Amino acid sequence: MTVPAVLAGRGSDLLVRIIGVACSDRELPQLAEELAGLVVRSARALTFCDVHVLDDDGRFLESRGRSVPLGEGDAGRAAAHGRARAHEDGRGAAVPMLSGGAAIAVLDVRSAGPCPPEDVALVTALADLFAPVLCSCRRLRAAREREHAAERFAERAVQAQEAERSRLSREIHDGLAQRLAGLGFHLSAAERAVPEHQPEGLAQIMIARSLCELAAAETRAAIGGLRPPVLDDLGLSAALATLAREAGDGPGPSGRPLDVTVTVEGELEDALPDHVQTALYRIAQEAVGNCLRHASASCVDLLLEHFGDRVRLTVADDGAGFAIRDVLGQGGRGRRPDSYGLRGMSERAELFGGRVTVTSRPGAGTTVEAVVPIPGRAGPR
Repeated sequence: MTVPAVLAGRGSDLLVRIIGVACSDRELPQLAEELAGLVVRSARALTFCDVHVLDDDGRFLESRGRSVPLGEGDAGRAAAHGRARAHEDGRGAAVPMLSGGAAIAVLDVRSAGPCPPEDVALVTALADLFAPVLCSCRRLRAAREREHAAERFAERAVQAQEAERSRLSREIHDGLAQRLAGLGFHLSAAERAVPEHQPEGLAQIMIARSLCELAAAETRAAIGGLRPPVLDDLGLSAALATLAREAGDGPGPSGRPLDVTVTVEGELEDALPDHVQTALYRIAQEAVGNCLRHASASCVDLLLEHFGDRVRLTVADDGAGFAIRDVLGQGGRGRRPDSYGLRGMSERAELFGGRVTVTSRPGAGTTVEAVVPIPGRAGPR
């Protein structure tokens, strides 16, 4: 950063203040306010300074909640033409801050009396000096706004998905589940009504009743899978515990019950937004489902860890494992039917700026690790 002669001539105190503001860890609009204070403290006759920053669309200058259309007023005209513009009363000027030949902000200064030329020269020098700093701040603000927009989109997408799941769950419960319950009632009545000397008819009714009960059980499981009430009522930790208990209730692929353990480290419920909890639950649900369907595992370990700015979910099994390249392919996005679940987990995490890593090899089990940043928490990912 080269210091103009007009600034160097004001003494070391001014240079120290300039360095302090330029090197501060401020973002817009705090940096603009500090720059305005620096201008007033550094000039001899100036009593007021307002920093108007051009918005991302390049249509308005914004300052302290007010907007000035580009090309209107002294500040708007100074920005539109890229040249300093003195106020008509001679008590100040609007000085543009240029980056790449275009104005990105305007320093609007005023004085109690006629504005000394040396103060205008000082403001011009400060404008040239701080233009790159302010340009970086504008880019950072735009990046943050894009990040927030992506977070809001991801939240709305998950909310829409879960709302549709809830609707389907209600329709299945109020429709198909009730029909199966009625069918089971009538089959029971028919079983009692069939004479004992018609064993074949009685056997067919008993088979039909058994199939009806199986269909009802699968329907209840589908309802719970579409939207587990415990996730809404008690949060992610309790939902994972319920998922583990349900997975361990029935016999595993080997005929023995599947041993599923859940470990939670750190306080999670207050830190994680609902849509992030839902995404992590869906990833865990898919990973545990893969263990049941494909892994031939005897035990599965779920570990949920909170690191302040991010959360990590690890699902590890001792099953058969698989060759990553065979399922996911060279680029990690295979087209085999059994890769759909793995790709779906990755897409859920990527929606929130996270990632899913799958580690496996034949005979050595599989580990699925999902790392998702917590919205609004800064830090490495």
